[in-house]
Amino acid sequence: MNTSFSLKSRIKLLLLLVATFLGISSLFFSQMIIQKIQEKETEIANLYAKSLTYLANSEGIAGDFTFIFENIVQRIDFPLIITDTNDIPIVETNGTGFRNIEFDSTFTHAQLLTFLNNKVKEFSKQNEPILVYYPQDVVWRKIYYGSSDVILLLYYFPFAQIAFAIIFLIIAYFTFNYFRKSEESNIWVGLSKETAHQLGTPISSLLGWNELIKLNYENPVKVLDISEEITNDLNRLNRIANRFSKIGSRPELKKINLLEKLEEIKRYFDRRFPQSGMQISILVDCDKSIITNVNPDLFEWVIENLIKNARDAIESKKGVIKIKVVENLKYIVIEVSDNGKGIDSKSKKKLFTPGYSTKLRGWGLGLSLSKRIINEYHKGKLFLKETSNLGSTFTILLPKNIL
Repeated sequence: MNTSFSLKSRIKLLLLLVATFLGISSLFFSQMIIQKIQEKETEIANLYAKSLTYLANSEGIAGDFTFIFENIVQRIDFPLIITDTNDIPIVETNGTGFRNIEFDSTFTHAQLLTFLNNKVKEFSKQNEPILVYYPQDVVWRKIYYGSSDVILLLYYFPFAQIAFAIIFLIIAYFTFNYFRKSEESNIWVGLSKETAHQLGTPISSLLGWNELIKLNYENPVKVLDISEEITNDLNRLNRIANRFSKIGSRPELKKINLLEKLEEIKRYFDRRFPQSGMQISILVDCDKSIITNVNPDLFEWVIENLIKNARDAIESKKGVIKIKVVENLKYIVIEVSDNGKGIDSKSKKKLFTPGYSTKLRGWGLGLSLSKRIINEYHKGKLFLKETSNLGSTFTILLPKNIL
C-alpha cells in the first residue's frame, strides 16, 4: 500500500514539475519574442524620429516626404504621440500628431488634448521618449510610443495559457476522480456479488447434502457417499477463501502438471452441467508432460471463469468446450474455445473492463479478474483470439521461464 502511494506521489510530483517547466518555458519564450518585437518597434520609432529631424532640418522635397510616409509611417502599427519639449501633445487638424490611438470622435479639442496627455503619461512608463532635434542639437519634438496589440497579446498569452491549463487540470482531476470512484464502487459491488456467487454453489450443495443425511441417516453406505461430497464442497469453500485472500498480494507459484489440473477442473464441471439441464462436453487436449509454474487456486479460477463464459455463450442445450494446450519456445499456450454465439464488436472492446457484462445477471468481474491474475501475477497474457457466430476462443500465454 505504501509502495502504491509512493508511486502515485512520484507521478503527481513529476506532472507538477513538467507543468511548471512548460509554464516557465512559455513565459520565457513569450518574453523573448516580446523583446524582439519591442526592439523592432524602437528601431522604427527611432527611424521615424530621424526622418522628422531630416525634414525639419532641410527644405525637403515631396519625394522625400512620400518615401518617409510610405516606408516608415505606414509601417508603424503601435500607438505613437508627438509632443513638444514640454510634453504637450501636438494635436494637428490633420491628425498627424499621433497614430494608432482610438478615441471618441465626439471629443472637443480640449478633451482630445486631455486624453492624449494621459496617454503620454502611460507611454512614458513603458518606453523612454525619442527626441527629435532641430537645428543645432536643440530638442524640437518628443515621440512617445506604447506597445502594439501584438505585444500585449503575447504578454498576456502565457498567463491565459496557464490559467486555462489550471482550469483544465482541475476539471480533469475531478472528472477522473469521479470515474475512478465510480469504477472502484463497481469493482467492490461486483467483488461482493462474485464472492456471494462463488460461495453460493458449495453452500447450496452443503444444504442439500445435509437434507440427504437426514433422509438416509439409517443407511451408513449412503451417508458415507454423502460425506465424501460434503468434503469436496468444504474443500471448494477453502479454495474460494484462498482465491480471495490472494488478491492484492503476491501469490506463491508452484510447479503443477497442467493436464492433471485441467482434468480436475473438467471433473468439477462434468458433475454440475447436467444439473443445469445442459449437455456440454469439455474436451481437454494437453500433453501429460507439460509442467508449469502457477498459483493453483488462482489459475483454476481463471479456467473456471473462461469455462463459465463459454457455457453462457452456448445457447443450445448441447455444446462443446475445448481446452487445447501447446508449447512453443517462449510460452505455454492455452486456448479455451466454444461453439456459442460469439461476441459482438461493441462488447469486444469492453470485455476486460471491470463492471462490464453482457449478461443480465452478470457482474463483469470474471474476465477482468482473470486478466489481472494472468498478466500481473503470472506475467503472462490473456486475450480474445477470435470470435464469430460459430464460437469464440480465448488464449492464455504463460511464460515458460516464470519464477
